[in-house]
Amino acid sequence: MTSPFPTVAVVGLGTMGAGIAEIVARSGRQVIGIEASAADAHAARTRIEEATAHSVRRGRLTEEERAGLLARIRVTDELSAAAEAQLVIEEVPEQLELKREIFAELDKICPPETVLATGTTALSVTRIAAATGRPERILGLHFFNPAPVMQLVEVVRTVLTNPQAAEDVAEFARSLGKSPVAAGDRAGFIVNGLLFAYLNQAAAMFESRYASREDIDAAMRFGCGLPMGPLALLDLIGVDTAKTVLEAMYAQSHDRLHAPAPILGQLSAAGLLGRKSGRGFYSYAAPGSSEVVAEEGATAKVRVAGREVRSVGVCGSGTMANGIAEVFAKAGYTVTQVARSQEKADRSKAAIQKSLDRMVAKGRLSEEDRDATLARVTPSGSYEDLHSVDLVLEAVAEDLAVKRELFATLDKICKPGAVLATTTSSLPVIQCATATSRPQDVIGMHFFNPAPAMKLVEVVSTVLTGEDVTATVLDLCAKVRKHPVECGDRAGFIVNALLFPYLNDAVRMIEEHYASVDDVDTAMKLGCGYPMGPFELLDVVGLDVSLTIEKVLHAEFREPGLAPAPLLEHLVTAGCLGRKTGRGFRDHARR
Repeated sequence: MTSPFPTVAVVGLGTMGAGIAEIVARSGRQVIGIEASAADAHAARTRIEEATAHSVRRGRLTEEERAGLLARIRVTDELSAAAEAQLVIEEVPEQLELKREIFAELDKICPPETVLATGTTALSVTRIAAATGRPERILGLHFFNPAPVMQLVEVVRTVLTNPQAAEDVAEFARSLGKSPVAAGDRAGFIVNGLLFAYLNQAAAMFESRYASREDIDAAMRFGCGLPMGPLALLDLIGVDTAKTVLEAMYAQSHDRLHAPAPILGQLSAAGLLGRKSGRGFYSYAAPGSSEVVAEEGATAKVRVAGREVRSVGVCGSGTMANGIAEVFAKAGYTVTQVARSQEKADRSKAAIQKSLDRMVAKGRLSEEDRDATLARVTPSGSYEDLHSVDLVLEAVAEDLAVKRELFATLDKICKPGAVLATTTSSLPVIQCATATSRPQDVIGMHFFNPAPAMKLVEVVSTVLTGEDVTATVLDLCAKVRKHPVECGDRAGFIVNALLFPYLNDAVRMIEEHYASVDDVDTAMKLGCGYPMGPFELLDVVGLDVSLTIEKVLHAEFREPGLAPAPLLEHLVTAGCLGRKTGRGFRDHARR
């Protein structure tokens, strides 16, 4: 098949435009780079020469390849040169009227068959297309920064875009070694449409002082395996850029969750734009630096002394309970694990042994340490055996009535001063606390599955939790080699409060036939570096579990945008719960 578009014009040769010009020239095509003035054109040419020289130094190009690449790029300040191209890619600043003016001029200059593509990240492609007489030949072509490195390209079609034009552009992207995904014309397209709503909620969470910036970022890195926390990512993207994208999203959706958090406007107005200005949510060593530095006048938080913990009780016999018991036993604590019967408790200890045996087989644990760890675990079928432990963690069914009944029992059995912790992922910790006569001793310790492998623990203090109890649990997390993050007793805590609205937004995308399951997953993995796409993750977590958490979030915050997507409810009703039933958003039985 002949490669589409042998000559390509790139209008706007900033960082993104120059990168696109480079990768198009690498594919053997002729490139016409167009800038606003002769001075800008000269600076753009220099930028491309420096970037390609850097690629030679890093071994990504040979000198011969670089010379050929540069020979295929012609830079000019004449927009009329675009008439020679079969495809024009616009990469000028993110201003709607500027883009519309350029497209109106290109419409006059270019032959009728030329495809005109905008590189906008959030503006309406339809409104840009309306400035021309050829809306069927207009689409969005959204590369990701840095264009030579990032594999994803979003091909954005309007209701008038010719399907063949969209397919030709997708084939063009593939010929550059990119992975194109198809999207409809909605603010933010796929990646930014999902990403920026999540970033906005993180900014609002920080603004409300619900959790510190460091804890919000650590929670999403350690709890979800994301490459960066949301506030650090906002600083990298640019606070002003994020505000612009969110304003565009809100203008289309009128969803309050897309209205930029006030702190984004305040930081933008103050010139605190993130890394590029040297300060945003964090402070940096210099403008453009990635080195985070302490802020002037910052003082360390003084904590009260915690309680001594030598022995631990774990209630439950499921995967999470077994994992938590293993974590504490490996760290040297004596553990009493209580199940509903001695037989179930013994099976739990056998499961822990099996887990430790796997570690021995992989060389991660010695046989001596395995035997010592197992010797610290005492299985029991009676809660009475928890009478002398210093801390009890419950990991029973995610049912408030069951948990309250258990806490009432522990209140009668456990010694005074024992810390009582719940591992709930979504239920109110205060409801567990008020089932006891000692609510000051009750706290949330939300481990993530699998507990032995996942580093994060959300430490959830209620309005009644004693400061010494919080200090005890924070210290304990460090001793068992977990990363604790502090937050208040609010639905979803940190991770689920940010993760599940994002997952719900992804469901809405396919519910509205805006993009496919595969394209959304591909977009988030390649565009954001996420370890799993949203639908892969939903199928792993379980659609029923996801629906329950989303209902809890909606009930607490009453935001219409947090209401579970009807498609998710329909799949759960049909028994399509994900991997555990063989079918969810994908049919796993056929794989």
